[in-house]
Amino acid sequence: MTPVEHSLKFVTEFDETHPIAQRFLQLDEQSQIAMLESMLKDLLVSAIQPVIDHINENGSYAILKVAN
Repeated sequence: MTPVEHSLKFVTEFDETHPIAQRFLQLDEQSQIAMLESMLKDLLVSAIQPVIDHINENGSYAILKVAN
C-alpha cells in the first residue's frame, strides 16, 4: 500500500491568568507544539482506536492509521 500522510489541526486555548498556563506559555513554540501533540496523541489514540478499527473493517482500498 502507498501511504498518504495528512494533517488534522487542533487549537488549544490557554487562560493566561492560570499559573500552569503561564508556565507553559514561557516555553518556546517548538516545545509547546511537541508537548501538545504528544499529549493529544496519548489521550486521543486510545479513545478513537475502536472507531478506526471499525472504519477499517471493510477497507478494501484504503486503511486509516495513526502516523508516528
